[in-house]
Amino acid sequence: MNRRGLVLLAPLAAALPPVLAEPAGVRLRTPRHASGRDPLGGYAPELLSLALSHLPRRYHVEESPESLAQGRAVFEMLKLEPPIDVFWTVTTPERQAALRAIRIPIERGLIGWRVALVRRADQDLFAGVRTLAELAGLRAGQKHDWPDVGILRANGLNVETSSQYESLFRMLSMGRIDYFPRSVLEIQAELDARPALDLVIEPHLGLRYPSALYFFVAPGRDELAADIRLGLEKAQADGSFEKLFQRHFRDTVEALRLRNRRVFELRNPTLPADVPLQRTDWWLKPARP
Repeated sequence: MNRRGLVLLAPLAAALPPVLAEPAGVRLRTPRHASGRDPLGGYAPELLSLALSHLPRRYHVEESPESLAQGRAVFEMLKLEPPIDVFWTVTTPERQAALRAIRIPIERGLIGWRVALVRRADQDLFAGVRTLAELAGLRAGQKHDWPDVGILRANGLNVETSSQYESLFRMLSMGRIDYFPRSVLEIQAELDARPALDLVIEPHLGLRYPSALYFFVAPGRDELAADIRLGLEKAQADGSFEKLFQRHFRDTVEALRLRNRRVFELRNPTLPADVPLQRTDWWLKPARP
């Protein structure tokens, strides 16, 4: 080609978009969770990437094109060619039997902490509650298929149920239930989304039962499971796990004043026997003032 041809092609070449290189390393797909319904949707993928960055093997974490509810994610992971490689959910014996669990509580057990939504006029009703027996005289609300129903009832608490999540807020507002225990990871967003109902976060009490939210991979992905576990252990050892957790959840824990509440410790009959409760460094225990 002559010099004139090269000159004429130069502007065309400059206008072409750059070729994007494929991310280096093994691709790991996580489910795209529905906005606002997954309190760990921002934290969990970041923690996964942090853990895997501690390994010599290179991984690249990306979201799947569609959102997946927890039950659907379990189903999809059991397919011969699953569309996702890793997801996170509260552990149960059934989920551990079906999938490969990395038995490290990625939210440090925070999913098992509950505080309650109540009517604004009733927020001092709970100040004098000193025992679980006294709390049992009040009516809690829960969705009928949530595991919390069995846990609360196993501890002697009075629970009214609904088949519809949204109706529980209206039941509370109308006085059909007295309090609505919610995860500390979700409660503020739920309250902010319903200003017309005149609800508040009850300031005196807390409930806590042992629970763990794990990363899960498909059966047979033993090498991947071992890598994720090793990466989490390394991130815990160098403090980067704790730093990330604090960046995401410190303000939540402080705003709810967990360390100043009267916390009732509940037993969890659905907890798998192999949850590593003896590893005290994995579990959040807000310090008393």
